[in-house]
Amino acid sequence: MDIRTVTAADWPQIWPIWHEIVAAGETYTWDPETDETTARALWLPPPPAQTFVAVDTDTIVGTAILKPNQPGLGAHVANAGFMVASSANGRGVGRRLAEHVLHQARASGYRAIQFNAVVSSNIRAVRLWQSLGFEIVGTLPGAFRHRRLGYVDLYVMYRTLG
Repeated sequence: MDIRTVTAADWPQIWPIWHEIVAAGETYTWDPETDETTARALWLPPPPAQTFVAVDTDTIVGTAILKPNQPGLGAHVANAGFMVASSANGRGVGRRLAEHVLHQARASGYRAIQFNAVVSSNIRAVRLWQSLGFEIVGTLPGAFRHRRLGYVDLYVMYRTLG
């Protein structure tokens, strides 16, 4: 598996992954009915954002975005998002993307990474982030309307990049 910076030609393979995950209504706060044009703008924003893809034999199996968490005086803290194709779950794609993003964040001069909305019921993601040194620094009670479970907590997770 290779991880590289996204190209415009990658979107047709990213969109089905993005759509499947967001439409499920279980891990991202975006509207499950988000159209493709809006999704592309959200996932492929201009610099300083960086989007990456994990490629296995010419097939994109995952994608990640790295960007400032806040503008201006908060831009030294990164934010990131990750999506893995359901067909690639359990193959370490998420971990590889996360390790790549952590490296890129350091190389880009970020001092820390903050996840603003990790869904508490997404146990695999929470465990992955914790194994990579992230801590839950805040809990937003009932802040996510999970499509199957109803209202569940969102975690704010954080780690420095020192």
